[in-house]
Amino acid sequence: MNNVEKIIQLFENGQLDKAKKLIDKVKKSGSDEEQYLLAEELNQLGFPEDAKNLYQILLEKYPEEGELIVLLAETFVDLNQEEEAILLLEKIDASDPSYPRALLLLADLYQMQGLYEVSEQKLLMAKELAKDEPVIDFALGELYMEQGRYREAVDYYHKLIDQQIYELAGTQIRQRIAEALSAAGEFEEALPYYDDALDEKLEVNTLFGFGLTAYQAGYYQTAIEKFTELKALDPDYHSLYLYLARSYEHEEMLEQALQSIKEGISHDEFQKELYFLGGKIALKLQKEDEAESFFQQALRLDPGYLEAALTLNKLYMTQERYSDILDIIKQVQNEGEDDPQFLWDQAKALHGLEQYSEALKMYQKAYNDFKNNQDFLEEYGYFLLEEGKTQKAAEIFHKLLEKDPTNEEWILLLERLE
Repeated sequence: MNNVEKIIQLFENGQLDKAKKLIDKVKKSGSDEEQYLLAEELNQLGFPEDAKNLYQILLEKYPEEGELIVLLAETFVDLNQEEEAILLLEKIDASDPSYPRALLLLADLYQMQGLYEVSEQKLLMAKELAKDEPVIDFALGELYMEQGRYREAVDYYHKLIDQQIYELAGTQIRQRIAEALSAAGEFEEALPYYDDALDEKLEVNTLFGFGLTAYQAGYYQTAIEKFTELKALDPDYHSLYLYLARSYEHEEMLEQALQSIKEGISHDEFQKELYFLGGKIALKLQKEDEAESFFQQALRLDPGYLEAALTLNKLYMTQERYSDILDIIKQVQNEGEDDPQFLWDQAKALHGLEQYSEALKMYQKAYNDFKNNQDFLEEYGYFLLEEGKTQKAAEIFHKLLEKDPTNEEWILLLERLE
């Protein structure tokens, strides 16, 4: 048994002190081969500092050896010393056989730093030196994917498929193509790749991606099938329930949609979007009390949730709960959120509460945002008539007639006013 094998055995037996002593001995007097093999083993065992020392010893003897430089740079990366790794790798001569490997590592390091153009440059240089190296095609695909250059990413992933390489570095290439196409908005084109990826390996994230892409493509039945399959595999995959419910909603399967919302909430009671969608679907099912409860819970989770506040106010408006409307608006505005619709809602609520002077102020404020909205103008015009402001009311109804010159009700009204 040689020294390297003895050290591995000592580690396996938990005799760390003895292993360390033998490592020191190899550092001082071991052969080049022993030091090289030991450095590799120590890296794999999770002792990059000792591996680094051994590579440094070897580099003192062989300072131009590119392979040793790359190996030492990799240990620097493991030790979170990226700048040292970059400085080391940049020293490798372009004629060195390890130069393409150095370029790949440099590209990875520059990508980690967000220097995408430099990373791309290094990869393209490596591609020139090793045109058929699949790792470089994969690296370029990953770089372009991270940058949002999805079509270019797909081109490089396809180079791997052309070489009949369907998995690399633990990544399914067809899945990557599907994700890139979906991210590029090419939903229909992505679906067959999701199908192929799932044939290769049934995996929950791929299944969710398939369902989401089918939903985005408007294939709601397919989306329902995939999300339902995912739910059976992993009911704790929280993200599926919102999109499953939306898919049911598009298919007018409202009871199933509401049931999916409730299932989702049982797995994740802090997802405000589930409550908001639950409220909307409950309204469609004419379950006003349930809808109110959903919206209120969404606002408890996020007191500044504009969409929930606006929709709940619409419900309250139909129920003539004007004080509740004002309370909701105040709560949301206290959270630093606002919406022009609140001005109109406040005007209507104050009108309903017979606070006419305050209502008038709100109508006047809302006018700037809704002066082209026919419903608002008509409501505002009749309010002004009630308040005896006939001249201003006439101005509003003249504006309305510009939009609908044949409206007999407004024509007769203006004739009476004038």
